[in-house]
Amino acid sequence: MKKEYDFSKGKRGKFYRPGAELNFPIYLEPEIADFMRNIAGKKGTDVETIVNDWLKKDIGLVRSVR
Repeated sequence: MKKEYDFSKGKRGKFYRPGAELNFPIYLEPEIADFMRNIAGKKGTDVETIVNDWLKKDIGLVRSVR
């Protein structure tokens, strides 16, 4: 690593995108991933759909308790 870097020609905010959406990777424990794959296979869908559906239901439950 250099002691100093020259940012004199840099442009602030060059890569900033105000409306950009980020997709966060979520890493499941192996047992949970296998369980989810099994359920997704039985339902003929992907793991992402199953996890999102379960999270939506959990969010609804949390909101109803508040």
